[in-house]
Amino acid sequence: MGEAFLWGLVAGSSLIIGGILALRFRFSPRTIALIMAFGAGVLISAVSFDLVAEAVDLAGGHGSPVAGLFAGSLVFFTGDWLIDRHGGSARKDSQGEQESGSPLSIVLGTVLDGIPESMVIGLTIVEGGAVSGAYLAAVFMSNLPEAIGSSTGLAAAGWKHARIIGLWAGIT
Repeated sequence: MGEAFLWGLVAGSSLIIGGILALRFRFSPRTIALIMAFGAGVLISAVSFDLVAEAVDLAGGHGSPVAGLFAGSLVFFTGDWLIDRHGGSARKDSQGEQESGSPLSIVLGTVLDGIPESMVIGLTIVEGGAVSGAYLAAVFMSNLPEAIGSSTGLAAAGWKHARIIGLWAGIT
């Protein structure tokens, strides 16, 4: 369990690093968009080529990986929709628009994103004894732009830097 915690901490630490980068440097909206798109692409690639292929192999030809993909997608979509409906629609806005919504939505959105990532890290340790380096790198690189985009917006909305870093440390 300690090993899973350590690897999850390594992967999640990029939230803190991204927050620090966003507070230290000014990124244009275009740069933030490019960084976020890169992070999404890395994570999608890791899921597609690393996790799904392994799940299909482990299932031995049964449809459980497909059911799992649909169930996970539905849970994520529903959670995101609920967060949006309760004041979090601009939770990652880099222009500071989330000030009018609930700051808790940022936490809930990031946790909703992080739970499956953390479960995969833990399950790979339980099942195989080792963490997939490609998946760990993908989670790390996808969290970085998430924190950069959100932190830029929170700073623009007037959040104190210590509060932003504290938010990411708490989530990590």
